[in-house]
Amino acid sequence: MGTGFRQYPVGVTAIREGSMHWPLWRVAVAERSMEPALRPGDWLLVRRSVRAGRPVRVRPGQLVIAGHPGKPGLLLVKRAARPELGGWWLESDNVGVGEVDSRSFGAVRSELIEGRVLLRYWPMRRR
Repeated sequence: MGTGFRQYPVGVTAIREGSMHWPLWRVAVAERSMEPALRPGDWLLVRRSVRAGRPVRVRPGQLVIAGHPGKPGLLLVKRAARPELGGWWLESDNVGVGEVDSRSFGAVRSELIEGRVLLRYWPMRRR
């Protein structure tokens, strides 16, 4: 299964090497795992932690961008279902397209949560 999106960083600013990041990312959804909330071709604005090593604040029900725990470098867009010991249980909205979520790899460590989805900005209206 795919990652669920392609990432397009808006920019990265460093005060000291690795200490601060630009807090906004734009990402394009590439897979169907989050339908009906997100569809391929949707563009998202994502907030990530400003300070390296500081976890992103997440609440149950929010959409997040997370690193795949078993495949370094692979990022996923998922819904934070509930906090677990040391991390989060992440789920797909569309279970019919396969299990690329916590049902297959377990809870995701908090440090793998890269950002929280703020909004879908494109397309403006659904067909």
